[in-house]
Amino acid sequence: MTMTMSIAEEARFVTIDRRRPLDALVRHEPVFGALGLLMMAAMAPTLFAYAIDGRTFNGVNIWLKPLKFEFSLTVYFLTLAFFARWLPAGIRARRWYRWFAGAVVVASVAEIVWIGAAAAMGTASHFNTTPIGAAIYPAMGVAATLITSASAVFAWQIWRNGALRMPPAFRESVVLGLALVLPLTLITAGTMSGLGGHGIGGQAGDTGGLMLMGWARDGGDLRVAHFFATHAMHFIPAFALVSVAVFGVADRRPVRIFAALFVAFVAFTFVQALMGRPFLAAVG
Repeated sequence: MTMTMSIAEEARFVTIDRRRPLDALVRHEPVFGALGLLMMAAMAPTLFAYAIDGRTFNGVNIWLKPLKFEFSLTVYFLTLAFFARWLPAGIRARRWYRWFAGAVVVASVAEIVWIGAAAAMGTASHFNTTPIGAAIYPAMGVAATLITSASAVFAWQIWRNGALRMPPAFRESVVLGLALVLPLTLITAGTMSGLGGHGIGGQAGDTGGLMLMGWARDGGDLRVAHFFATHAMHFIPAFALVSVAVFGVADRRPVRIFAALFVAFVAFTFVQALMGRPFLAAVG
């Protein structure tokens, strides 16, 4: 009975008011919540451009890349806005946090503006060797690192929140998921930057890639490991919801084991790509 009551009592930590779902997201972190909604709104004109502009780059529509980045940042910032309910009380009023959040906003908007501008010009936003592209690319790397570091800041703050009443297993999953995003992403994205691209072996261009994701099916693709790295903040807490129901709210061992296996899986896809092998090979 005590265990059942604990789960029911703590369920409010992982639910959203169905009557006002967007308000429930934005209320705990207005800056990142609004930024996530802004990225979502930016998808509308990008989709329109995708529909009317038939130009291609590397074999795919030029507007596909900004659309993917807008969607990715929408998910990222709305997830942070959801997790913000577990930050220490008053943290958003701290000067350092306000400056940090503001810098993340500027970096995110700058990234999307440049990626969209590059698409409009029919050129690459990443790995661009033109004088303008070569000058902007290092700044993009700094911006991307700053954006990703928000997950690490959230992990640190949620971990140190001594006043937080939360199932231990789920709390550990949130901290681990958020904390792993930055180092795993730096390794995978940094390697792509150093190699000057995401593809290893296979045909040049992005045609014939895996449906929706676009991952290469005839060679290695570092975007696979990069994708899973950035979504540690989703996969590990999602597993914890199952773990809490099966093993109880206090047993953190399944979460730790899953987190270790998840890191191993990211490492596997990373090495697989470096060896020039596709994540899912083409059939026929």
